[in-house]
This record gives sequence, C-alpha cells and structure tokens, in this order.
Amino acid sequence: MWERARQRRRATAWERDLPGSLTAEAAGDEAGSPLLEAGRLYRGVSGVDPEPRPMSAEEIARLGDPMATVTFRRGRFPMTVHELLAEIDRSGTVPEQKVFMIGEAGQIPPQNAPQLRRDLRFTLTRAERGSAPDLLISTAATGDPADGFLQVIAWDPVARVFNYYMRITPAWVWTGDSWAALAPESRGKGCFDSHVNGSVVMKELKQPWGNWQSMAAQIQLAPSDPLRADPLYRQVRGAEELEPMIRALVSRWTGARLEAVIADGVLRRPDQLLRQLFTGTSVNLASALTQSAAVSPGQDLVLPLGFWLNADALVDDLGLDVTAVPPSVPGALYLDSLIMFDFRLEEKTSGFSQEGDTFFAFVVPEAAYEDNDVANQMVRKGLVSAKFAACALMVDFPSPVFSPDRARLMTYVPAEATPIDALDERIAEAIVTAAGRSPAGSPERRFAAGWALPDDRWRAEFGSRLSAYLEKAGARIRTADGFGDYVRLAESRRRDFKMMRLNEFELTLPATGIPEDAPRLRMTEDATVATRP
Repeated sequence: MWERARQRRRATAWERDLPGSLTAEAAGDEAGSPLLEAGRLYRGVSGVDPEPRPMSAEEIARLGDPMATVTFRRGRFPMTVHELLAEIDRSGTVPEQKVFMIGEAGQIPPQNAPQLRRDLRFTLTRAERGSAPDLLISTAATGDPADGFLQVIAWDPVARVFNYYMRITPAWVWTGDSWAALAPESRGKGCFDSHVNGSVVMKELKQPWGNWQSMAAQIQLAPSDPLRADPLYRQVRGAEELEPMIRALVSRWTGARLEAVIADGVLRRPDQLLRQLFTGTSVNLASALTQSAAVSPGQDLVLPLGFWLNADALVDDLGLDVTAVPPSVPGALYLDSLIMFDFRLEEKTSGFSQEGDTFFAFVVPEAAYEDNDVANQMVRKGLVSAKFAACALMVDFPSPVFSPDRARLMTYVPAEATPIDALDERIAEAIVTAAGRSPAGSPERRFAAGWALPDDRWRAEFGSRLSAYLEKAGARIRTADGFGDYVRLAESRRRDFKMMRLNEFELTLPATGIPEDAPRLRMTEDATVATRP
C-alpha cells in the first residue's frame, strides 16, 4: 500500500504540486495544484515526464483497469474517497469491499501522547465476488479533505499490469504502470521508490501484522474520536484477511511479468529477475508474536525466523529439511537489553518519546515476499532449477537481507536476452570458472561448492547446515554476550532499512542508544556476529 511520508523536502513546482515521489514528496500535504485543471486525467511518470500533461482520449481508452473504466473513461472525476466509492457502487463493478486500517502510533494510548500525529490510514479493496481484488484505495482515516492523500492501484486485466493513480486536487494523475517500475529512467522514482518491482506492498505482511488492526491487536482511539462515526471505520477488518490478498496480487503480477518477458525460448533481461534472487530488491518487516510489554523475565521470547535466514524461500519453497527449532531468548535478557541499549519509541517531529520497544517485540527487516515469489515462480516454470536457487541463497545465508556477498554474484548474470535452455547452467558455469581465480571463502567459491554437490545430496547437505547454524544460534542467544550481539545486528539491519524509501514513519522501528555510525554488522555461519565489509 502507498503510505504518505512525513518527512518533507523543498521541491520544484512540478514535484511539489504533482509529486513524482507520490508517497515520499508529501503529496497529500498540498492544498491543490495550480498546474492542473479540474475534470482531467494527467500523466506524470517521475523520471520520464518533466511536467504533467493531460492524457488524450486515446491514451485513456487504453487504460483497462476498474478505476479507468468506471470513472475516467466515462468523463467522471470523483474527488473524494466517498464519491469514488459511490461511482464504483453505481457501476456494479468490483462490488465486494473490504476496509483495513494501519497506524504506527495506533497502539499508543491517545491520552498518553496527545501531541502525536497518529497518521491512521485506510486501505480499501474492491473485488469481484470471490476473487482477488482488482482495486486498492489508500487514504487518510481522518476524513478526506482536498489536501489529503487519495491513491489507487488498479489491475488492468488486458495489459496485465497495475496502474497507479493519485488525486492531486483538482485533478487525477496517472503516475505509471508496473513496467515503469522496471524501466531505467523511472526505476526507484516516484511511487516506484517503494513499489520497486511494480507490485503492491504490505510491509508488515505476516502475523502479528505490526501496526495494522488485526486479530492480534486493535488500534486505539480516544472515546471522543470522530473516526468512530466514520462509516469506513465501522467496516474495518483484520489484517489477517488482507495478507492472503496481497500475496495473491504479488503473485499475479509476477506471473504476468514472467510470461511477458519470455518469447521463442528466450528470456529478456534475466538480470531484472535474478537480482530479486541474488540481491533482494525490497524487504518486509517481521517481529516476534509477543507484545513487548507482555514479556516476563521467566518467559522465552521466540524471535522471527526471518531474522536468522530466508526460511520462506529455503524451507517453504525449496523444501530444505530443517530440524532445529527457531532460537528463543530468555525474557530476562530481552528486558535487560531494552535498558542496556536505551530502547525507546521516538518521534522527533512532535517531541514524543516513550521508553521500550515497539508494540510487538524485536521488529526486523526480512527477505521480501515479492523477491521470493519471483525466484519461486522461476523455479516452478523451469527457468532455473531449485538447486540453482538454493545455491544462490545459501551464499551468506545467515544474512537473509542486505548481503553484499550474494549481490556480488550478479556480476555473472547476463543483461541481454538469453536462451532459457540451460540458463542457470550458463550462469553457474561462469561463477564456477571465476571461483577458480577467487580467494578461499569468496562468494564464488561458496556457490561453486554447493553447485558441485550431487543432485541427490544437495537438499540434505544444505538442510544440515541450516539446522547446525540454528542450533548454534539457539545456544548463543541464551547468553548475555550472544544476545547483545544479536541486538546490535538487528539494529544494523534496521539502519539499512532506514535508508530505504519504505521507511516513511518515525515510529515504525524503535530508536536505540547504539550510535548511528556504528559499524555495519553481519551474521556468520557459526552464529557469531562480525563487521560487514
């Protein structure tokens, strides 16, 4: 989902009034744009369009998603979320509506922090009955003023892409489609600074769905909060219903994308796909299932498995057998660490500060579902083998995110169109050849060692290594020094996340007393923490 960033910067008139960085350039904070005329749909793709321009009737006719067919192609331009929903209802298109709510300050009692900008947002899905959504709408959960944000992602079943729209009063703007996220001139710009692969995004995808209203936690409102009377608020459902929809939408685009880049036995731009295996292009946020305030000294706290390894890909998708249990830390050590490392929730813009961790304990970045889905579908479609994917992920597997070692292997992935037949073998051969010239312990040598394993042995060998690693981590985490190292490692990864445009709200992650310039850290296969090169 798009989320409005709170940090703002000075911008050109084009960026300010029609922000290329939809969520990141304070799009919803402007009262309106003098550049735009009412009753028009404009095109504004960051990195491509130097200024917004009206879309022609022919261009609008080519938009086949529900947002376009219900409104713009009929000459209608609803300017509030309620007007938009009314248009959809009248059309009979995508009639099934579900409403969800998120807010990083949602679990902080309003009476304890009246100065907070709570930034509660609605996400609405519209679908044909019994189907995955074709329309996602994001807006502030505080009414819908003209200077608020209203953004739409809509699936075009003909072009098989997501289209991205944004209201900039007094008009609407088409800001690109899924392919624009991958084009060099627009990649990483505008809404594609967070939708980096042209798909939908739900950062807190797994239980307990931190910051979302769900079966795990309710967002707190003051008794007099006018939001209680909002008809959308009365429809709010738990994020546990949103998760499978988001997964389905990500997979829908992955499948369409793979089909589009394959023709006559040739794969176009294999590097754009395999970077999601080797480097990871995004992350999700995971946490313990336990609320931080509920941890007691005598209770063990199980940390998210995604902190230790990319289990979603290695275990769930590739079928490696891991016998070790996820490491857990004694509650007393966790509680001591909150004091030792000065954990707090902090919003500098409002002056708010509260001692302790986030609502759910130990929030960390983990490998993104959208990256894993690309690798998984490539294996299922026979573009690469399961062994090839496993060999890539096993390079520096204790670092499931932000691994320079895996990223280095992108050197051997072709950017030009390449025959699908034996694609993985060609890349593996290039890596193995380079391994002969590489020092011991290099990423190339580690990949080559896995690739040399017999086809009937690699799964068992890799599974044994993962189990041994988790057992070592399970022992170290129960010591003060060991858990202290893991806290520092988690904070190192959080700092990497904070460099991403996905980091939009100050209360998403805890603040700590660990210096901002502390060395970046990595995990090793013996479950010790070392400085990252």
